[in-house]
Amino acid sequence: MIEDPYRDADLVELYEVDNPAGEDHAYYRALADATDAHSIVDLGCGTGLLTRSLAGAGRTVIGVDPSLTMLEYARSQPGSECVTWIHGDASVLAPDGAHDLAICSGNAIMHVSPEELPSTLRSLAAALRSGATLSFDSRNPAYREWERWTPAATYGERVTSAGYLREWLAVTDVGQGHVVFDAHNVFPDGRDRVYTSTLFFRTADEFRRELNLAGFTDIAFAGGWDGSSAHDMSRFYVFRARRA
Repeated sequence: MIEDPYRDADLVELYEVDNPAGEDHAYYRALADATDAHSIVDLGCGTGLLTRSLAGAGRTVIGVDPSLTMLEYARSQPGSECVTWIHGDASVLAPDGAHDLAICSGNAIMHVSPEELPSTLRSLAAALRSGATLSFDSRNPAYREWERWTPAATYGERVTSAGYLREWLAVTDVGQGHVVFDAHNVFPDGRDRVYTSTLFFRTADEFRRELNLAGFTDIAFAGGWDGSSAHDMSRFYVFRARRA
């Protein structure tokens, strides 16, 4: 299990403010309805904003995340009692083929390393019934979005619930298929709370190959939440596949 990447409660609260419900949440909710999903797994659920919105009458929802701080926040929010929250990664899912839909939103799959991706997809496949759906989103490496993550381009100041905040991003390493960056957060006490993240960028062909090997079929991807066709300069991909 990796170290809790969001171990600061102040920043976890800001995470939900900075990542509100939008087209992505609408897409996943519509997918749950379209597939008549009665049992849903949200892998990398974070603060559970989307997860809680998926819960409803006659529907079972499981939120899984490696951050205990995120899960503690999720459990404290209205509607959290309708979700089963589990600390961990995909390996904690029972291989019982009991679920109708698995999602991995907010580019969460980009935190999964190349060594862990095959087992992650296999665990998701084992948790899904035959014919069930997996969907996730991931940034397109050809768009090279990390080149925009400079201190000058990302610098901002604002008033938050934890006080006045100065913040910016700084990329520290770009390697073969991965980008490492620091998120700087300077609070009123002057201390810079720096959070280092590593994202793994994968092409559509790489995802398609790994999905096939894990037991998925009918693999398709779009270049937007509206289902528009993907192209080389699509900012991100939205994948959808069926458990064989």
